[in-house]
Amino acid sequence: MNSLQDKVVFITGASAGIGRSCVGAFAREGARLILAARRRQRLEDLAIELKRQSGKDILLLALDVRDQPAVERTIKDLPAEWSAIDVLVNNAGLSRGLDRLHEGMLQDWEEMIDANIKGLLYVSRAVIPGMVERGHGHIINIGSIAGHEVYPGGNVYCATKFAVDALSKGMRLDLSGTGLRVSQVSPGMVETEFSLVRFRGDQERAEKVYKGLTPLSPDDIADAVVYCASRPAHVNVSEMIVMPTDQASTTMVHRK
Repeated sequence: MNSLQDKVVFITGASAGIGRSCVGAFAREGARLILAARRRQRLEDLAIELKRQSGKDILLLALDVRDQPAVERTIKDLPAEWSAIDVLVNNAGLSRGLDRLHEGMLQDWEEMIDANIKGLLYVSRAVIPGMVERGHGHIINIGSIAGHEVYPGGNVYCATKFAVDALSKGMRLDLSGTGLRVSQVSPGMVETEFSLVRFRGDQERAEKVYKGLTPLSPDDIADAVVYCASRPAHVNVSEMIVMPTDQASTTMVHRK
């Protein structure tokens, strides 16, 4: 195994869901964590919890990955002891609505494209050159089964996750020979704030998504991410699709 002890791990969207679970999983491996999210208070609450558990140094960044100048400035101005990022987890992203394409809301489209595609690109563009210069590093992109199979009403969200799949493959080609690794972890149904965000706070509608089945937990995906990151240097887990047992595809789900 590749030890993650004292490795610098940068996680976007770290304040909730899969990102938050990744924080805990990497902390248990002894990593030093850079946590980025829009909600500063959530990050501070998480940092207090982590300090009690591990005592490891943590750097908090109140950062919106959709803001390219802020991303570039923040990465450039990282303190020297945090600048050599070993693992980047591109987790920040969201979904909005389930409208048919011809009835979709432009604001929803813009939010998904800006966070899921542009945000990943902005952070990657700011972090990867340093990894290339040092000759090592690992980029782990959080994709989705929606980046492999389109479902009704998923149009633009699916398109953004297909883009994550293409960008992951493109990174792997472009970084060949540099010593860097690129992985993509693509979950099926995970019970997080995802559906609550998609339906703009409609709790009842969000809960129906997971009714009658056992979905994945964020910790399940965090386990997969840490597995990718902890393989020996000569091993690259290019892609991992993780599904609940009750889910066979984007549209086939067994409910009890």
